[in-house]
Amino acid sequence: MQRGEGSGVTQDFSAWLGGMLRQREMSQKELARLVEVTPAAVNAWVNDRSVPRYEKIAAIAKALGVAAEDAVSRRPPESTRAELEWVFQRAPEDGSRSGGNAAAYAFAANLEVLAREATQNSLDERYEKARPVTSRFELHELTGGRLYDFLTALRWDSIEEHVRGAADPRQKAGRVLADGLNELDRTDRLVLLRIDDYNAAGLTGPDYGDGRFARVVRRTLDSGKAGSQGGSYGLGKAALWAASRFGLVLVNSTLSEEQDGRYERRMAGRLELPWHASNGEEFAGPAWFGTLDRDRRNSARSWWADGATAESLYLERKDSAPGTSFLVVGAYDGSGDTEELEEMYEQLTASVARNFWASMVGGEKAGPLLRASVAAWRNGEVVRAESFIDPHVHEPAKSRAVKAYLDGGTTSELTSRDDVLQASVSLKLPARKSPEARGGGSMSHDAVLLVTATEEEDPKPDHISYMRATRMVVKNKRIGDLPLGHRRFQAVLLAGLATGSVDADAEQAEQLLRTAEPPDHNDWTSTEDLTATYVRGARQAILNFKRDAEQTVRDLLKGQEEETDTDEGPQILKELLTLSAPKKPRTQGFPVVHAVEGDVSETGAWRVRVTVKLPQREDPWVLSPVARFVVRSGGNIPVRWAGTLVPERDCELTKNGNLRFRDGARRATFRGVTDVSSHPVVAEMSCIEVDVPRAKEIVE
Repeated sequence: MQRGEGSGVTQDFSAWLGGMLRQREMSQKELARLVEVTPAAVNAWVNDRSVPRYEKIAAIAKALGVAAEDAVSRRPPESTRAELEWVFQRAPEDGSRSGGNAAAYAFAANLEVLAREATQNSLDERYEKARPVTSRFELHELTGGRLYDFLTALRWDSIEEHVRGAADPRQKAGRVLADGLNELDRTDRLVLLRIDDYNAAGLTGPDYGDGRFARVVRRTLDSGKAGSQGGSYGLGKAALWAASRFGLVLVNSTLSEEQDGRYERRMAGRLELPWHASNGEEFAGPAWFGTLDRDRRNSARSWWADGATAESLYLERKDSAPGTSFLVVGAYDGSGDTEELEEMYEQLTASVARNFWASMVGGEKAGPLLRASVAAWRNGEVVRAESFIDPHVHEPAKSRAVKAYLDGGTTSELTSRDDVLQASVSLKLPARKSPEARGGGSMSHDAVLLVTATEEEDPKPDHISYMRATRMVVKNKRIGDLPLGHRRFQAVLLAGLATGSVDADAEQAEQLLRTAEPPDHNDWTSTEDLTATYVRGARQAILNFKRDAEQTVRDLLKGQEEETDTDEGPQILKELLTLSAPKKPRTQGFPVVHAVEGDVSETGAWRVRVTVKLPQREDPWVLSPVARFVVRSGGNIPVRWAGTLVPERDCELTKNGNLRFRDGARRATFRGVTDVSSHPVVAEMSCIEVDVPRAKEIVE
């Protein structure tokens, strides 16, 4: 694979030698003794007054303990394990504290979000546009000796006290850390999740200046993306750290552009902790894993690793194609839905398929944008072999529609079950506020709408999927008010660059829709970015676009009905309009209490932590939790809550004191304390149950 030449010029010998002397903490006099020259000769080399001959360069390399090729090429050497350190950021002298990285709380800490954000980032960094990016998810469960070897390579002994010091149960981040430490101590088990991408740009750029490496490893809320790329908030990478019980992620990157004369095994680590104290010292929280930078106070640089070090950290890549491997240490599903290795494998597979099926569809004229696989290992033994996801298995009707469009095989009317109907939906492009910005105002963009029939066993028919450049599913929504007796269908809306157009209107639409996506990238709606970038009316243009797309689907189905010239009409219309006996409606399901944990306080009140399992539906659930004392005869006796309930995960208080649960959440947690004055008996002599009936409150 062809690589770029890099962004900078390789340093001269004097700069290389000076840096190596500082790194090795070796004096010029000591080097002169080892290579058998005068101190004045070494001083001349360091100050660029002369350059040594090749045989002296080889001697210098031997004295410094590096390869002669590194000295000749003036590049940093591979670092040994002994040189690696964890360097913690000291607490500010003004006494300010941080309870953790707020960016990590922008998403739910679950595998669904992690798979979505990581894969989107890989697609954004696709290197050779003629080839797909390959994304691999590998789960490794370690116990016993393998766990010990990994923790040794990680230098766990130098960070464990910091993690324990930060595990403050009074803070959200601290509770997650404490739970992670308890699980590790109790089970002697650790799950690693490695996410690789190939044919991606890699973490290019310097350690501290602007570039992909600094934006991912050192900075927060710095996207650096523009144009058609999916992310715009710099939040997606935070999902990696949020998916670790310890806030710990390692990276190994093969670069598409050289950095300091090297391409392969650029490695680093970042530990994201809240403020904490350890051994009598205070620390801001974050720490970096690498080689100590002698030119900067209290700083660690990325390092160039050898194969043995990469393997010991479960980060050796499969080939030399550019891209990055992220290792999430202590990977877990914060939703609590999956805990076992096999369950995590299934969840990752389903998540990638659900969000990126269209990215993985290829045709005769255009290949796929993405190939994705999932595998699971336990102590080096295969639990689930690597399996590449087939979009036609997970989303057969929609995948057929996208492939037909890529191959130019769509139709203007339906004449068979496998036909794909194509229509256009207009998106009005509002003007930008910036006077130098071009486009918008009088321009519109024609998005592509695809409709095709789906099977009777399709569990979610009559849906439309919105997507743009990378064909990641932004939103999947059921269309209502459909013609009576219609045949089940699936629809796809390709907007912006997803249409395959490179015209100005497609690019302008791409930028508009990008600013209309919230951090979760799960809708096109009103955002601060949209308001700041476009004139008034942009939000309405987005709403009209989505409304028109749904109405076009309805019109297409009605239009087919109107074209019937005979009593019976074409076979496809008979199928579309046949009325069957009404089926028993599928139950929506209701929220249920999944688990209740608690104890009795010193004041005699029950303190409970409740996990609620929520069925999926379009609108958020609003519930009014009730606590009851369990009695042996008669109905259980309700008791009051003392004060308001405390939302803990994926829920919030409404103005009426009820709990509104996050749209799309499958599990959520809240805490509550009972009012002792309402107890029919003392708490020590009772059992408690919690119910979650729906609240009589309108969802705003």
